Amino acid sequence: MQNQTCFLLSYMKYGDQDAILHCFSAERGYQSFFAKGIYSSKNKKKPYLFPLNLLNITVSRFAAHKTLLPIAKLEPAADFYDFNDVKVNSMLFFTADFLHQILREEHQNERAFNEVNRFKEQVEVNNPISHLSLIFQFLKVSGIAPLLQEGSYLNPESGIFTQEISHPFFTAEISSLWRIFLTAENPYEIHLRRHERNTFLDSLMIYYHLHFTGFYTPNSLGVLRQIYE
Repeated sequence: MQNQTCFLLSYMKYGDQDAILHCFSAERGYQSFFAKGIYSSKNKKKPYLFPLNLLNITVSRFAAHKTLLPIAKLEPAADFYDFNDVKVNSMLFFTADFLHQILREEHQNERAFNEVNRFKEQVEVNNPISHLSLIFQFLKVSGIAPLLQEGSYLNPESGIFTQEISHPFFTAEISSLWRIFLTAENPYEIHLRRHERNTFLDSLMIYYHLHFTGFYTPNSLGVLRQIYE
């Protein structure tokens, strides 16, 4: 048997009782699993299927070569949390959607796994910019963060600051927020007003669209906006 500690990124029902789980594993990076019978009336583990839950998954050693790994045992990790707050849940759904895109081709990456874990810790203390800080931090994890230079305007396409505006959305105000995040020792400690949170998130989506092949804004962003407004 092989054990993996995984963050659940997404899941889909397969047939009447089974499910396919897409996870990010500390041991192997992005992995897909097959959970047989998890939707059956006798199975008590369906509540574990919640975005970014940390799970302990055991698979047969003989199935380790398969693309879709059949789960032999599924349990919550020691620090499993059950979130009931609607705002927190909407943040988790959105962040999981984002990570499912970013991590699909990622192999074992301790820095990425630790960053998701750090985000979860911030969610637990109701940090309202947890998702923003995580998304920003993954620019650094992916090696596509802007370069910190002189200039009042961030050029999102080149990733450098300039003296003249190059994108209508990246005003001096938005660019200053990027500079704050780039220079912060701990981006989770930054304080933003609601308007600043919304505009900075929009600018992050634009930046990812320009620098991450195939990136699209998660549909769950609309739900996140409605709940926070």
